[in-house]
Amino acid sequence: MKMVMAVYNIGVDEEVMAAMDELGVTCFTKVPRVVGKGKTTGPRLDDAVWPGANTMAFFVLPAGRANVVMQAFAHLRATIGKKAGIKAFLLGVEAQTD
Repeated sequence: MKMVMAVYNIGVDEEVMAAMDELGVTCFTKVPRVVGKGKTTGPRLDDAVWPGANTMAFFVLPAGRANVVMQAFAHLRATIGKKAGIKAFLLGVEAQTD
């Protein structure tokens, strides 16, 4: 099993979730409001000086499906743009509870 951890601008959540729906990815955990600083987008600290926030979503999938989801995030990054702050990471899952 693999976990895709995605961080993206809160404003593109609808596009991200639509892409996941198209792939049949229905199970996820989402943290709706996170802050941080990226290389391309700069700070999003959800305050008066650095407005904006991100969403963080986690998808645990079989390895093959996780690779497809990573490709979808790469496509979103290419089409929506790097300024939307779409970034995805592929992590190994050693175990999960049933």
